[in-house]
Amino acid sequence: MNPGVRTSRRLADQLLDPEFVEVGASGRRWDREAVLSALPDMPGGAADGPQYEPLGMTGTVLAPGLVHLTYETTIDGRRARRASIWRKLDDGSGWRMYYHQATPVPGE
Repeated sequence: MNPGVRTSRRLADQLLDPEFVEVGASGRRWDREAVLSALPDMPGGAADGPQYEPLGMTGTVLAPGLVHLTYETTIDGRRARRASIWRKLDDGSGWRMYYHQATPVPGE
């Protein structure tokens, strides 16, 4: 969610699993390359613009090296519920996001 990471392909690349897939709040399905290409231009990338505000982050260990993370975000007045699966491979690359999904929260 950090603008410095969102605008740096090198830094974002370090956080995405080689098999990364996302289903965005729009319903669009993204693969790793599409996200890395589009991320700098997506909301939350400008240091002086709207930023993602996370809330209620919780994690559950599903298996060794596999964690399910859930939380909500707000950006520019829009809320979304988010879920991601983070995987740690034995290759020394550390924790990387394997899957991500966002669901818009309807106006209340």
